[in-house]
Amino acid sequence: MSNIINPVELTSELIKCKSITPKSAGSIDLIISFLEPLGFSCKKVDFGEGTEKVENLYARFGNSEPNICFGGHVDVVPTGAIENWSINPFGGEVKKGKIWGRGAADMKSGIAAFIAAVSEFLEINKDFNDMGSISLIITSDEEGKAINGTKKVVDWLINKGESISGCIVGEPTNVNKMGDTVKIGRRGSYTGSLVVRGIQGHVGYPHLAENPINSLLKMLQPLSKIYLDDGTKEFQPSSAMITSIDVNNDASNVIPGEVKAKFNIRFNTLHSIDTLTAMLKKHFDAITPKYEFEFFCNAEPFLTSDELLRSTLQKAIEKVVKLNPQNSTSGGTSDARFITKICPVIEFGLVGKTMHKVDENVEVNDIIKLTNIYNTFLYNYFGVKKID
Repeated sequence: MSNIINPVELTSELIKCKSITPKSAGSIDLIISFLEPLGFSCKKVDFGEGTEKVENLYARFGNSEPNICFGGHVDVVPTGAIENWSINPFGGEVKKGKIWGRGAADMKSGIAAFIAAVSEFLEINKDFNDMGSISLIITSDEEGKAINGTKKVVDWLINKGESISGCIVGEPTNVNKMGDTVKIGRRGSYTGSLVVRGIQGHVGYPHLAENPINSLLKMLQPLSKIYLDDGTKEFQPSSAMITSIDVNNDASNVIPGEVKAKFNIRFNTLHSIDTLTAMLKKHFDAITPKYEFEFFCNAEPFLTSDELLRSTLQKAIEKVVKLNPQNSTSGGTSDARFITKICPVIEFGLVGKTMHKVDENVEVNDIIKLTNIYNTFLYNYFGVKKID
């Protein structure tokens, strides 16, 4: 009996799991039920407590090197108002050549495609144990706080002495069609919060007051330019966005005593947490000492230069869809920022035009193409001749 898995059917079953972050809603158990018959050793690695407990999975087939890994997440963003959907967001319905539902693009189809690709590879290559290992890191915390998911699994793997040679994260990377874009890195994300204090007073007597808004506007001036540099060969310019200015003042004749602001910087490898913080504090101090500044950085920039990983995936894409993909570092953050701590990592998945949108969907044919790309990658990576 064949163990080859249908990626579209598995995608549908995963969509039916209502895994709104950080809940797995049975989706990780479903994945295990497909992996164990293939011979994978599956280990649930859960972190957190109570309602915030996050289910994670590390699964591995084989014990030898190299160990190629796939990273993904089963959690999805909320649907918003259900009445705005034309279909059941958790129905996993296939119609008009597409599969519909929350997580179809981001990224349950990517997980299904990789598992299906592996099932075919192992079915044909019965002696794979002598060639290397295949593993998966799956979390249910990527769309949420990303504290008790892949980040902690990676630390757990490092503490166990687990070796991973390279990883593909199956995020939807393509812009317009399958094979047009591979993510080889990501910018970092730095969030700042400012509180500037002045002296409250009557607008008719400004000499008796001190307006903190005036100071704040000067403090935010470098960030209002949007771009902090000209970028690099691999990265677009670092960008800053002021996301909130809050005075909480309903009176037009009162000078406020306090003003708050928030901003976010997406930064490339020309900067670091320390250099950004030093630059900002130096500028703020030159304006006024009457401020409080807090910041956090949930992602540092990274760039993967591993030629074997990059070229093997590129060749697989070229063979299946006849496109030479663009290498990109654009976009937001993903769990690749944690996996880069343990091994080289790149991202490649489906077209992301509908992710997080109402009536999220992907082309069935694209899922088949992605499965074939992952499958071809495995053959090429492990040096096995594929018989078409």
